[in-house]
Amino acid sequence: MSQVLSTLAIVLATGVSAAALAAELVPGGTLRATFISTNPVQAKADPNTGEVKGPAADLARELGRRLGIPVTIKGAQGVNGVLASVKNGEADIGFLAYDPVRAKEVDYSQTYALAQNTYLVLDGSPLRSISEIDRAGMRIGVTEGDTADLVLTRTLKSAELWRNKGGDMEAAFRALQAREIAAYATNRQRLHELSQIHAGLRLLPENFYGVEQSIIVSKGNTRLLETVQNFLDEARSSGLVASAIARSGIVGLDVAPPRDQQNRAKAAD
Repeated sequence: MSQVLSTLAIVLATGVSAAALAAELVPGGTLRATFISTNPVQAKADPNTGEVKGPAADLARELGRRLGIPVTIKGAQGVNGVLASVKNGEADIGFLAYDPVRAKEVDYSQTYALAQNTYLVLDGSPLRSISEIDRAGMRIGVTEGDTADLVLTRTLKSAELWRNKGGDMEAAFRALQAREIAAYATNRQRLHELSQIHAGLRLLPENFYGVEQSIIVSKGNTRLLETVQNFLDEARSSGLVASAIARSGIVGLDVAPPRDQQNRAKAAD
């Protein structure tokens, strides 16, 4: 019923038929979505079946259902892979964390979820709080190019960053074991997964940043962006985003506040 009402609302607002609207928004007839293949906060593919599951997959498929068109969702190699897929027309939408630098290349929707970031340390580490991180002589691991890297590059004053190319979490574990780094920073889900595989690891209780998970479209594609924005408004208020997160079992992923609250917070900044 909600799908019918949502489609009807779009049609009434735009004054065109559902089929005509879908053809305008997605000329190829299939909504093509991409996400970072190594980021479980967005989605992940089953290694045996290839089926993609997770909040990004749920949202993309629901948007496609409301437009009355099929959906494909594929993993891309890192941030640059998702950016490139949307910029070069291989994908209609992409799932990506907001960053002002990237916003010069593509258009971002509102935030639909916040992926909390913290630090992973060895169980015997003296580090107990994020307030103890930014000190001279402290070496912190990050996945090169991801949001934690961007945030900590801007905010850390004394600690040094060790960049992990490709985001191999086993490489992060080896660096911790070898004491090459004192802590590793990324989203709680990745750190939780690593701590479940290897004993002797501990997540700090606080978060240093909530990464704004959003949907991107090609620069200047205002009609598709408006449709995505309205869809996310309803997906949040109806509980669709919350249920997608709950089904995924992701650790440290919260529903973002409503769009008007996000806008007020940005205006205050």
